[in-house]
Amino acid sequence: MSEHPSDRRRFRRIAFDARTTIAQNGWNSPVQLVDLSLKGLLVQRPDDWQGDRAQPFDVDIRLDPQAHIKMQVKLAHDDHGQLGFVCEHIDLESISHLRRLIELNLGDEDELHRELAALLEV
Repeated sequence: MSEHPSDRRRFRRIAFDARTTIAQNGWNSPVQLVDLSLKGLLVQRPDDWQGDRAQPFDVDIRLDPQAHIKMQVKLAHDDHGQLGFVCEHIDLESISHLRRLIELNLGDEDELHRELAALLEV
């Protein structure tokens, strides 16, 4: 979720609902996932929001009991009750899960490869 319009075009957002938690400095909260992409995610801002924009956040997206997407993110925007985050770090297992999820939802392997190439350019 970058604020650059060109990033929005390069990274297709996938509407997806999964158990998601945001954490920072001992605070954590479940959040409603709106969508995600190879570049970040968008969530509904929780009522008890205590986030510090200057510090990174940890996100855990639970796909099933054994599969999680875990990433470290930075808050990119806080608008209209939604929080947009840009992925700063993701481990290999998590990116594999995310890639497969995006691939299944795009239904177009060529588009997935274009997005992966764009991600590596950033």
